[in-house]
Amino acid sequence: MGGMKSEAKLTFGEATSLIVGHGVGSGILSVPYLASRNSWFDLIWVVAAVYGINLLLHFMIAELSYHNGGAQFIKCFENELFVGRLKKILTWGAFALLGFSVLVNVSGFITGASAVLVSWLGIPEWLGMVLFYMAAAAVVFAGMKLVGICEKFAVGSMALVMVILLVATLTGKIQDFRLQFVSMGNVLALYSMVSFSLSAVMSVPQVVKGLDGDPRRIKGAIAAGTGINLLLILVITVTTLLGAGNNISENGALVDLSKELGGWVSIVGYVFSLLALATSFWANTLNLRDVVCEQTRWGTRAGWALSSFPCLLIALMGITSFVGFVRLASIVQVLTGIGVIVAYHRARKREGFSPICGRLGGLPLQILVVAGSLAATVGALLKIS
Repeated sequence: MGGMKSEAKLTFGEATSLIVGHGVGSGILSVPYLASRNSWFDLIWVVAAVYGINLLLHFMIAELSYHNGGAQFIKCFENELFVGRLKKILTWGAFALLGFSVLVNVSGFITGASAVLVSWLGIPEWLGMVLFYMAAAAVVFAGMKLVGICEKFAVGSMALVMVILLVATLTGKIQDFRLQFVSMGNVLALYSMVSFSLSAVMSVPQVVKGLDGDPRRIKGAIAAGTGINLLLILVITVTTLLGAGNNISENGALVDLSKELGGWVSIVGYVFSLLALATSFWANTLNLRDVVCEQTRWGTRAGWALSSFPCLLIALMGITSFVGFVRLASIVQVLTGIGVIVAYHRARKREGFSPICGRLGGLPLQILVVAGSLAATVGALLKIS
């Protein structure tokens, strides 16, 4: 499907970085804590299973978007899933639910970045929010091409930071640690967090459009992007276990490493955290901007304002609840996941060919992806023991 309508063409590296940037964030900093509450065997099979299932999900989303001209979720749902007299109501209901979830999610990025700036520079919290918002939102205002370029450089910088941390850990005192099975609830929680950390579902349509609907390059970018995120998860998990042992808290991997390796790691941690939060901000608001534009037919500038400015207001009002967000995000995740697979099934049957998934898009694997989405949702709500 050449000539797919897109505001900009992306290189393979930029498309891959969009996937990495959407997925990488605070989630990967929480994986070491959950890994320390499970066995090596569970860590290995969970990581392998999540990568495989998430890759299938992302391929199915790419093909669904491909069959709908590079459209985002809501437009695909409108075309494939919602029918009859309630079509418009269901479409706008899904738009409101998904949009609100992303707004709350992004407000969490702003709040998190502000906390980093307050700790690092000692500035007021509200000023940290405004400064981060202005810097991050300006990139999205410029459009998809600049987002792709910035994501590429940010991903490279985060990889460099991880190498620095790994070298510092290996040249310092290696801590003793022991991983063992505690409960099935811990395994499901680990599954959920790894799944969350590898998820870049809303950036997939950007990749489809940016790569002009080229199936081979689309599959390559998705596989490479999720693979890089997987590598980052493994490196930061092993580094934290070697540097902090079993003394890993829920405060995040870099906090624990800082206590063991010294204060300079805090600076490295500040840089990594800001880069991770910025890449997630760029990807999420760019995606929501396109969703808004598709549904309202407004221009990109108006779509940008509606998809980013409310996030700053939510953050400034301090109404973001992490626990509440996790529960909301989990509900949206399972509803969206099931909706995507049903819509994909219909599109695949209607079109009669599968340029991206091929045999990997068959009904048994569709059911497997839905089961994986349900497992991730359950795991997000379980208490860690």
